[in-house]
Amino acid sequence: MNIVLVEPEIPPNTGNVARLCAATKTTLHLIEPFGFKLDDAQLKRAGMDYWQHVEWHRWPNWQAFEEKLPAKARLWVVESGGPKIYTEAKFSADDYLVFGRETAGLPKQLLEQNRNHWLRIPMFNEKSRSLNLSNCAALVLFEALRQQDFNGEIH
Repeated sequence: MNIVLVEPEIPPNTGNVARLCAATKTTLHLIEPFGFKLDDAQLKRAGMDYWQHVEWHRWPNWQAFEEKLPAKARLWVVESGGPKIYTEAKFSADDYLVFGRETAGLPKQLLEQNRNHWLRIPMFNEKSRSLNLSNCAALVLFEALRQQDFNGEIH
């Protein structure tokens, strides 16, 4: 699996997602610009010593990332307002789960281009605007892994 963070802004969220990726052998893609420096103390603290166990890639922008995608890559964009709940998707092992900036989400154009793969996480309180980015990544990733019978699990 692959997790893509588009222009992440908050170091602890990115660090937590890195830990998630290390634990699940998921590749992490970080797309610039970032709201922090990669040597940020909070980023390192949240990721702890897991960074050395994460396969991750840094991309200067969306276009550079998109140009290197495998021909049959399937992107799932996760953002409020999506037509499908994330549990309705049928995930594959090589899929990319795409999450946007904490304050602005994903660009509208990207959502429209991937309308058939636009997923949402249900919210039950209209006064709650969103969940934490790292929590969202964990929810969707573990559903995708569950659908694959948690292949790769160490017993």
